[in-house]
Amino acid sequence: MLDNKTHQYNKIAEAIAFIDDNHKVQPSLDTIAEHVNLSPFHFQRLFKEWVGISPKKYLKFISSSYAKGLLRKKESNLSDTAFEMGLSGTGRLHDMFVTIEGMTPGEYKNGGSSLIINYSFAETPFGEIIVAATNKGICHMAFSENNVLAFEELQGIFPNATFNQKVDKFQQDALFIFRNDWTNLNEIKLHLKGTKFQLKVWEALLSIPYGNLSTYGEIAEAIQHPKASRAVGTAIGNNPIAYLIPCHRVIQKSGNFGGYHWNPTRKKAMIGWEASILENE
Repeated sequence: MLDNKTHQYNKIAEAIAFIDDNHKVQPSLDTIAEHVNLSPFHFQRLFKEWVGISPKKYLKFISSSYAKGLLRKKESNLSDTAFEMGLSGTGRLHDMFVTIEGMTPGEYKNGGSSLIINYSFAETPFGEIIVAATNKGICHMAFSENNVLAFEELQGIFPNATFNQKVDKFQQDALFIFRNDWTNLNEIKLHLKGTKFQLKVWEALLSIPYGNLSTYGEIAEAIQHPKASRAVGTAIGNNPIAYLIPCHRVIQKSGNFGGYHWNPTRKKAMIGWEASILENE
C-alpha cells in the first residue's frame, strides 16, 4: 500500500502533467479532478492536505506568467546585494542551514574504497527519496520510484565503497527540511564529490531564496563566469543532492520551467509547493 504522502504526490503530479498537456484549452478544476479520478470535493481536499491552499491558488504558482513575474523582481538577481538582505528565515533556509564540503581526491579515488556510506529510503511531499551519507555528511540524495534502481545508481557513483542500509543523524537532519516547521532545524552537512567549478555552482544555488527563482545566466554571473551559462547548466544537471541543493529553482530566462534530472513535473510541483508555503506564512 502506498504511503499517504506518496499517494498525494502522485495525484498532484498527474494533475500537473494533465494541465501541461492541455494548457491551450485551460481545463477547469472539475475536468482536472475527473482526470485524476477524484470528485471536485476530494480534489480540493487533496491540495489542502498536501500544501494548505486550494488547487486554484496553487495552479497560479506553476504558471509561466508567475515565473516571469518572479524573475522580473530585483531580488531575483543573484548579483544584487538585495538578494542577500532582508529575507525571512524561511527565505534563507538553504544557505543558512546547509554547508558543503568537497571530497578530497583521496576520499573518492579507487571508486570510493575508503568510504563507508549509510543509506536509507524515506517519503517526502514529492515522492520517495534515497538519502546517503559518509562520516562527514550527505553525499547523495535522489528521488526515485524504484528502490533497487536508486541503490544501483548510488553504487555506480561509489562502486568500491562499503554500504550499510541504516538511518544516521546526517540523514535525519537532511530529511527534516521537508517539514513545514523549521524552528529546530539543525545544520545540514553535505560531503560532495565534484570539481571546483561544480562545487562553486552548487554553493551558488543555496543562495536562491525559498520560493524564488533564478536563471542559468544569473548563476553564471554570481560565480563570476558570466559567459559560462552552458557549463553552469551542465553542473546544475549533475547536482547530486535533490531539493537540499535547490536546482529546481533555476529556470529558463523566458519563464519556461525547463528540464529537471528527477522529472520536470516534480520540479513544477516543488516550485508551486514552496510558493504556497510562503503564501500561508
